[in-house]
Amino acid sequence: MKSHARVVVIGGGVVGVGTLYALTKKGWTDVVLLERNELTSGSTWHAAGLLPLFNMSYSVGKVHQYSLDLYSKLEEETGQHVGLRQVSNIRLAQTKDRWDEFMYYAGIAETIGVHVNILTPKQVKENWPLCNTDGLIGAIQHPNDGYVQPADLTQAMAKGARDKGAQIYRQTRVIAIEQKANDEWLVKTDKGDITCEHLVTATGNFVRQTGDMLGLDIPVIPVEHQYIVTEAHPEIQQRHKDGLPEMGVLRDADSAWYMREEAGGLILGPYEPGAPVCYVDGPAEDAEYELFQEDLERIAPHIESAFHRVPAFGEVGIKKVYNGAICYTPDGSPIIGPAWGKRNLWLNEGHSFGVTAAGGAGWQLAEWIVEGESSIDMLGVDPRRFGPYASRGYLKVKNEEAYRNVFTPHYPDEERWDARPLKQSPCYDRMKALGAVFGSVYGWERPNWFAPSADYGWDPEEIERPDIITRENFAPPKPGEKVKELWSFRRSNYFEHVGNEVKNVTENCGLLDMSAFAKYEVIGPKAAEWLDSILANRVPKGIGRVGLCHLLTKNGGVRSEFTVYKRAENDFYLVGPGAWERHDWDYLTKLAPESGVNLQKITTQMGVLVLAGPKSRDVLQKLTDTDLSNDNFKWLTGKFINVGIAQAHALRVNFVGELGWELHHPIEMQNVIFDLVMEAGKEFGIKPFGIRAMGAMAVEKSYRLIGRELSVEYSAYESGLERFVHPNKGDFIGRDELVKRHAAGDNWTFVTLEVHGIKDCDARGSEAIYAADGKTLVGRVTTGAYGWRVGKSLALAMVKPDRAAEGSKLKVRILSELFDATIVPESPFDADNERLRA
Repeated sequence: MKSHARVVVIGGGVVGVGTLYALTKKGWTDVVLLERNELTSGSTWHAAGLLPLFNMSYSVGKVHQYSLDLYSKLEEETGQHVGLRQVSNIRLAQTKDRWDEFMYYAGIAETIGVHVNILTPKQVKENWPLCNTDGLIGAIQHPNDGYVQPADLTQAMAKGARDKGAQIYRQTRVIAIEQKANDEWLVKTDKGDITCEHLVTATGNFVRQTGDMLGLDIPVIPVEHQYIVTEAHPEIQQRHKDGLPEMGVLRDADSAWYMREEAGGLILGPYEPGAPVCYVDGPAEDAEYELFQEDLERIAPHIESAFHRVPAFGEVGIKKVYNGAICYTPDGSPIIGPAWGKRNLWLNEGHSFGVTAAGGAGWQLAEWIVEGESSIDMLGVDPRRFGPYASRGYLKVKNEEAYRNVFTPHYPDEERWDARPLKQSPCYDRMKALGAVFGSVYGWERPNWFAPSADYGWDPEEIERPDIITRENFAPPKPGEKVKELWSFRRSNYFEHVGNEVKNVTENCGLLDMSAFAKYEVIGPKAAEWLDSILANRVPKGIGRVGLCHLLTKNGGVRSEFTVYKRAENDFYLVGPGAWERHDWDYLTKLAPESGVNLQKITTQMGVLVLAGPKSRDVLQKLTDTDLSNDNFKWLTGKFINVGIAQAHALRVNFVGELGWELHHPIEMQNVIFDLVMEAGKEFGIKPFGIRAMGAMAVEKSYRLIGRELSVEYSAYESGLERFVHPNKGDFIGRDELVKRHAAGDNWTFVTLEVHGIKDCDARGSEAIYAADGKTLVGRVTTGAYGWRVGKSLALAMVKPDRAAEGSKLKVRILSELFDATIVPESPFDADNERLRA
């Protein structure tokens, strides 16, 4: 075995081999793959080989799209048959909510270039004659979808990699992994040691042992998945004899199963409640081609529904039941990208649709490793989207939840309820008593909105639901509690209450808990110099000044956003999105100099309460002896103040566009401050408000968000950040490439849209935008909401520069309907920031 390689990939399943192949396609040929047994001997060998393009995640959608394109060319390139059958995929809809989901997805698909057909029940029958179409509203079809033979695909990519110089060592077990002082990796195996510059793990079911060797709690635990293979059916055999085309993959989403032809019979694969996690500590040392005992009772409702939908399924016997492990993460998406806290370590784990993702995941990892950056926005699959909270006990609960919800409608406002509440700010119980309906981000509980009264809501049995398997459109309440929110793709029951929260903040004042913000300290003699070298904006010079600063990629895209507050000389306080704490912390620590800067993460030490509204000064002035007048406490500044007997750094900034302060306080003082503010605010009409009201107000101000308007795919100039980017201040990450890209001509322009004629379905994000002809695709919505203060449905978007002029008429497709839209000036509400400066 070689003693050194540029890259070592651990794991010889389809994902690991796909990564090896992609590296060689990028020109890196000194690459090695280590497989403990034989290629495909983990989960790949028993996979059904389906290639579903349907996915609500932009990142996953692009990965799957690339894979399918690659697989269609592999046989020609390698001479190896991959068993690709592009027989199409048909997804059935029985309910209005399901149809809304499909129409919402169709917009996502169009923006990423995936073709989708809309089918009537009659067309379903024409494509799938054995399907009973009773009760169907319609279906969507991916004509390029289908399935592949996983083992053949893996061998083809292995051949392609070998042909370009890669080496694969089978029957080679990794027994230890160490990182050397120069950041190279030493991989110890039972056949000898190998050193590499970059290490990629694609270890599938063995991921828990891999994490132990690396000192990482990788947030992956497999779940058991069963599928049934039937005996041959005479009608299917006759179709083959008659030369008729193979029927496509059929997915009855409302019954939570997929079905396809197999050797003249059928395969049925359900996703059922009760499927247990497995390999919590990893498989046994000698595990190979392993299956579990089947449990048909667990999937009995799904089998029954299959009898109804495809009567032929019930007319033949069962040939074989497979029950094998499939890897899962808490949100069901894989983890593809850099490991946190380690240099030159890359994770390609947690694939529940590994065959579909293998080619695309390898493509993006190779881009990242070779070029230093992914070529598409990978936040949706970034390993660092989970934090330390996602440990063993949490994973066992959440991964089972992710599995059983594969086919449930993925509502935009859905809040999965298992393993909650987990992380709570001290005022959680106070907010709950005030009617808070919570959501979760990065494990934190945050109020989404507030119910108007304690008895608001429904008993579950009062809610009409269709007689289908995936029929939940609400979070099951705890005993004695009511259902507070009904999920929908349209305006739901919380809509008017969010509007009332906005009205109160606009007319009086409101209090919002934002303790989930990520918070960092940068202290030391080189603190300002270092921050200035990595951030695109000028770092605040004067003590007490506050600035909005962005960390760019080397290509000028936007990686992270921070509020930077200069607390004292050589002392900066940074605030970032709570959802990306591990992501941002990983970049900050890897960029930090060896000396002169002390960087600390202090998220759980500091709470944040946002007091906003025209009467917020009146409320806070009752509690502090600091002069809060505009002359003494200007917008975009901060001061250390007393709040009654407590203390806080009060920053005069917020994300709602009203006069107000963020009170950053020792978290152990939070309840004291909460009570003082709420009591002082009684005479001024203070009420709590939630994230959804904040989001609606932010859209009215055209405020951007990481992962939406701000992305590694869009340059800082394309995202409209000109006033926060200063190339003339000196060098910073991404400066030269940003200037070069901008000079060559931007590909996108950030705009704000007023959408006309809306009645019950505002844009959410990812909707397709067309020219006035309704046919020419010119952009995509990034965020949308109803603007309560301006009385209009609004959307933020990225469009082609030649369509971005103010006043331009466009069309937006929302849930299958085309709506007229007009580009309006940025910040439809209070464009001059008079209320913020008041």
